[in-house]
Amino acid sequence: MVCGVFAIKIHMSRKFQSIIGVNSIHEENIEELLESYGSLAPKRYKYSQLKEITRCFSEKLGEGGYGIVYKGVLPSGMFVAVKFLHDFTRNGEEFVNEVISIRRTSHVNIVTLVGFCLEGSKRALIYEYMPNGSLDKFIYDENSKASLGWDRLYDIAIGIARGLEYLHRGCNTRIIHFDIKPHNILLADDFVPKIADFGLAMLCNPKESYLSMAGMRGTIGFIAPEVFARRFGVVSTKSDVYSYGMMLLEMVGGRKDLKASVDDSTEIYFPDLIYSHLAEVGSLHSFDMAGKTEEMARKMASIGLWCIQVCPISRPTMTKVLEMFDKSADQLEIPSKQHFYSAIEENAPEV
Repeated sequence: MVCGVFAIKIHMSRKFQSIIGVNSIHEENIEELLESYGSLAPKRYKYSQLKEITRCFSEKLGEGGYGIVYKGVLPSGMFVAVKFLHDFTRNGEEFVNEVISIRRTSHVNIVTLVGFCLEGSKRALIYEYMPNGSLDKFIYDENSKASLGWDRLYDIAIGIARGLEYLHRGCNTRIIHFDIKPHNILLADDFVPKIADFGLAMLCNPKESYLSMAGMRGTIGFIAPEVFARRFGVVSTKSDVYSYGMMLLEMVGGRKDLKASVDDSTEIYFPDLIYSHLAEVGSLHSFDMAGKTEEMARKMASIGLWCIQVCPISRPTMTKVLEMFDKSADQLEIPSKQHFYSAIEENAPEV
């Protein structure tokens, strides 16, 4: 029985790869894929049902390049977020990725896909509703960050790490997210973090340590070097580790990785600023931190610096990251500065 189920999953994974590999993903291709998943596919809703669920799209939660998100309530009383994708976004790849990738997961730190709608050009995804929104609104706003508190921020960082470890090791098929950033971390009513937006995700056979892919995917500032330039190494789960590291540093500093300096005449690469304080000063006092708060911040910053190593092989796995969180800040070494730049020099093309 187990062998039979495994064979079915391998068959569906191959079917998924063959469908997203074509230049254009037509509705019949998606229908075929969803049919192959049978009872494993999420619940399907009609467009008319979504109009009722969202009360004719009366409450908009957000809007972006991907589409528009509305708040809704199911007949059961469950609140949901309904994401309508723009027509033919990336030829339907995001839609297929979301439906299939998230459906294969079951973890407290992964957002739950409740259902979907596929009706002509209308494509929508229905998720559990996250009343506290996304992480970015808390870490980039000083007042919101203060209300969140460092204890909770620290727990959120660990929760995200657990979710990523599950995607990389806990699923039947390894999933590489490719777009880990604060905006894609949703917070439940108790501030439990949920990894969301699997539109760029890719499935990888658990027996394979890396995957082949064409083009670049992700968000500038969080994309691992090897994703946009293969000379830095192979694309793997370590690419998500890099994105996680950049996010950790932003959680510590409450700012994006590039920010104008005091006189606005130059730009400071934020990881360099963090490194200079930890390795050269030995503290984060200039960030107005002390005591337990500084201990948590130092630990997050140290782990973040290891995660953003240029060479993928130098980065820890998410399992190792969780082990690092169990140590004290003083027990964590700081990577030497040459780790950040030597790989760039070694892999730079000759001129």
